Amino acid sequence: MIRLNKYMSEAGVCSRREADRLIEAGRVTVEGKTASLGMQIEEGQKVSLDGKPVQKDSREKTILLAVNKPRGIVCSEVSQGEDVNIIEYLNYPKRITYAGRLDKDSEGLLLMTNRGDIINQMMRASHYHEKEYEVVTDRPFTDRFLQDLAAGVYLSELDVTTRPCQTERLGKRKFRIILTQGLNRQIRRMCRELGVYALEIRRVRIMNIRLGHLKTGTWRNVTEEELAELLHLLEQEGKPEDAVQA
Repeated sequence: MIRLNKYMSEAGVCSRREADRLIEAGRVTVEGKTASLGMQIEEGQKVSLDGKPVQKDSREKTILLAVNKPRGIVCSEVSQGEDVNIIEYLNYPKRITYAGRLDKDSEGLLLMTNRGDIINQMMRASHYHEKEYEVVTDRPFTDRFLQDLAAGVYLSELDVTTRPCQTERLGKRKFRIILTQGLNRQIRRMCRELGVYALEIRRVRIMNIRLGHLKTGTWRNVTEEELAELLHLLEQEGKPEDAVQA
């Protein structure tokens, strides 16, 4: 027996969280009957999403795309009405989904894959995966502002203090920030708490994968070397700390 959301994730359909949303929306069936949250399925049972079969195929080649997401595109599997979601925008011929979101008003590097295990490992906050961003603000900021960002900021809306991070000035109104967590609209909230507004946010790196010179709205296949390094990093981060150090 396996939980339905885990089965869908391992089939590369989406993350477990997104699977739960799809199940809750009544879009998933098991043996022709509408699925329910938390249900488990047996090997060989027929699972469908919007009437299309969901199947795990260990022989399927890994797909991992580096996408330069434009502003205005929503990271979602679900139709957003007038807004275009990333699945609709890419119109990729095989089923893929995103590994880590970018909010609608942000742009830059987004990874898309058919590997649910990669998505699950990358979304584990305990692994401290680095994500690098370039941010343009509404006004010049002080060095103290960067120091306060790096030390961790209490977000009153979420009642949480952000992890310490790395920051670097790139201009009077531009800075680089490297985060190891992914709270909702984190950079915008951090800046706002310190009296500055983030006008533009561009993600340029996720772990070892870099945006480089990829044009806005386009994508490329991650190289075999990049994929191998990424899988190695994820494997090492999934081990107990003492085992990694040994």
